[in-house]
Amino acid sequence: MSDPIVSFEFFPPGDEAMAQQLWQSVQRLAPLRPSFVSVTYGADGSTRTRTHECVLRILRETDLRVAPHLTCVGASRAEVLEIARGYWQQGVRHLVALRGDAPAGNLSADGRYRPHPEGFAYASDLVSGLRQVGEFEISVAAYPEGHPESGGVDADLENLKRKLDAGASRAITQFVFDTDFFLRYRDRCAAEGIRASIVPGILPITRFPQLLRVAQRCGASVPDWLHARFDGLDDDPDTRRMIAANVAIEQVQRLRQHGVEEFHFYTLNRAELTYAICHALGLRPRSNEARVA
Repeated sequence: MSDPIVSFEFFPPGDEAMAQQLWQSVQRLAPLRPSFVSVTYGADGSTRTRTHECVLRILRETDLRVAPHLTCVGASRAEVLEIARGYWQQGVRHLVALRGDAPAGNLSADGRYRPHPEGFAYASDLVSGLRQVGEFEISVAAYPEGHPESGGVDADLENLKRKLDAGASRAITQFVFDTDFFLRYRDRCAAEGIRASIVPGILPITRFPQLLRVAQRCGASVPDWLHARFDGLDDDPDTRRMIAANVAIEQVQRLRQHGVEEFHFYTLNRAELTYAICHALGLRPRSNEARVA
């Protein structure tokens, strides 16, 4: 069996301590030769600046292929496409195109998403716009349990098809802990004629209460068996890490048994668990091939 394909997501650091942690994680994971690393992106200007700085440093100081996130919210079409052109000029050839979480100013009175009046309304529109800038490889998001605002899995599948038809080449899923959810979603994509790669998003669990908050916000379920695994471990970080690694290793090994060969890891800027899971997948560092300053 050939080695699986992996990619890693990072987020831009907010201070110097976080920057050091991020860079240590990049250095630790780079020798595993991921197909790309992505960097998340927020709606506010400071986050955008930090994303850009993080992307440039990875481009400058490593051989890694960087895929910045780019979102629709809070900016006009011209502003978004100008950012994309800047990335193209700096050598970026892969983008993760997302609608993004709407800031308060982009919500209607009843709390629903309201597109920027001069912006791209949805991720499918953004993908179409990016195709006019350059021949980017474009990844988009998919939701095996349905996006909280989409109206369910069927509506999300239709949205995914629009994004792929607009020019995206890969879908990365929201994290999912019930492997059957992902496998059923993959089968439904195939039944709908979707041939693009559907890549499972893997979230190594660092803090369970934090996971519950994130899962509630994005509409992902947390199964009862996972609650039971972490019960009583709030003040026991060592055991928590062992359980977290075991949970994720079980998940990726089962996915491989069902023919999944590509995985995207939400690292939370920490390398330890992701590195251990990749090791269990059979990946080994190739230091002589990776450049990290």
